[in-house]
Amino acid sequence: MTELFLQELDRESERCRRALEQVPDDRSEWKPHERSMIFGYLAHMVATMPSWVAMAITRDELELKPEGGPTVDRGQWKTSSQFLAALDKSMADARTALQRTDDDFLMTPWRLLLGGQVVFEAPRHVVIQDTFNHLSHHRGQMTVYLRLMGAKVPALYGPSADDQRF
Repeated sequence: MTELFLQELDRESERCRRALEQVPDDRSEWKPHERSMIFGYLAHMVATMPSWVAMAITRDELELKPEGGPTVDRGQWKTSSQFLAALDKSMADARTALQRTDDDFLMTPWRLLLGGQVVFEAPRHVVIQDTFNHLSHHRGQMTVYLRLMGAKVPALYGPSADDQRF
């Protein structure tokens, strides 16, 4: 499993990089609808979500509503280069954690808590696969935002109208 996850990490790294390279420097507060998340937050998620792989390996749980305030840094980045630097760090953290673990450990449970209550529990390998799926979802959402802003949409799984590489 660890080798497969490392390979997937490499593929996701390139796809995220292509998307984050297109982030316009002046649009972090933009959103397509009043109930949508702002673009900067979405780009932040794409840049940092790979660190969730490391968290699923190095921590036994995450409390989303801890006493004393949030434990997740949301960042205040606004430029493509800032998001790319965050992506490089989160990918490196994920790679290091995967290289230091083994398949047996990935079978052990991991938990997500909200106000002290377990809201999700699964083997770590499931959490990691869900993280990759979640990342893909938000990256796709980000490409829709890019299109709506008039920015270029990168080729991710094949050519786009703006990027013909395959």
